[in-house]
Amino acid sequence: MTSVTPQRVCFQLQVKPELLDEYIARHTPVWPEMLAEIAASGRRNYSLFLGEGGRLIGYYETDDVQAAQAYLAGSEVAARWEAEMGRFFVGLDGRPDQAATPLTEVFNLHDQLAAANAPATPAT
Repeated sequence: MTSVTPQRVCFQLQVKPELLDEYIARHTPVWPEMLAEIAASGRRNYSLFLGEGGRLIGYYETDDVQAAQAYLAGSEVAARWEAEMGRFFVGLDGRPDQAATPLTEVFNLHDQLAAANAPATPAT
């Protein structure tokens, strides 16, 4: 049995400063049916972090990024949620869940510790 290494996804969006309070309110709580769709897509450990001036950073893990994206792209619930959320973002072309700017991971503690503790492979 092989184990799948989860893919970590981090993205950035910009919330319109004048809509910050409403954006936060819309996420406390998110629709239960949207939460169910996110989970059904295979996304887990999903968090959103809001920084100064409306900078929004999102993070989640999944076993298959493309499958999770495709699932949500085809979801009627996600389409309704994203249609309502789109107005909160600056310079967004398309649905927020599909058009967010991905960020490049440059460090991961777990991966580096695992590499440092891996047995050395003898040179041949």
